[in-house]
Order: sequence, then C-alpha cells, then structure tokens
Amino acid sequence: MAFSSTLAKSDGRLTYIPAGRVDLESIEAFTTSVVAAAREAKADTAVLVVDLSQLAFMISRGLRALTLAQREGVTVKLARPNEDMTDILQISRYDKLFEIEA
Repeated sequence: MAFSSTLAKSDGRLTYIPAGRVDLESIEAFTTSVVAAAREAKADTAVLVVDLSQLAFMISRGLRALTLAQREGVTVKLARPNEDMTDILQISRYDKLFEIEA
C-alpha cells in the first residue's frame, strides 16, 4: 500500500491522517508532510492531531518525525492507533511522550 496523507480542519484542531506504510520509501514524504502540518497548526494556533487509524506500519524514523513535528512548538496528539501502531508506540515509549486519543 502506497503512502498518502490528508489534512482536515475542525474546531481548533488540524487533523493529519497518514495512510499506508511509513517505511524507507515513504519516510521523507511522511516527515515533510507531518512537519508542514505542525507548522500550519502553529500558524492557526490549533492542536495537531495525528490520526494513526489508517497507518499499517511505521519505522523508527517515523517516530522521529513525530518528535520533529512537536518541536515546531505545537501541541501534537496521536489518535486512534490500530493494534500494530499501539504496540509500536508502547515499545518505543512514545505513548508516554504524546497524548493518545482513542
């Protein structure tokens, strides 16, 4: 499954929705797009919600990209991780670094 992403704005939140796999082929696109979403959320004084429900896999560099987005000075929340993403977040302890919304 090829990587893609979309953005949706609503009620002071900018939701970034990646889909597919964040792997060696797509890491640059993911990093660029999630950091751009963080910058847009900051400009709009919005919270950035990264909806993980459509993401099948993420390499460790994808987790780093989430950290880079957070370093843009915006609140980043992770939402709706599937079972695989929940495992990745727990193993990496990113579930302690980010608020997770069910």
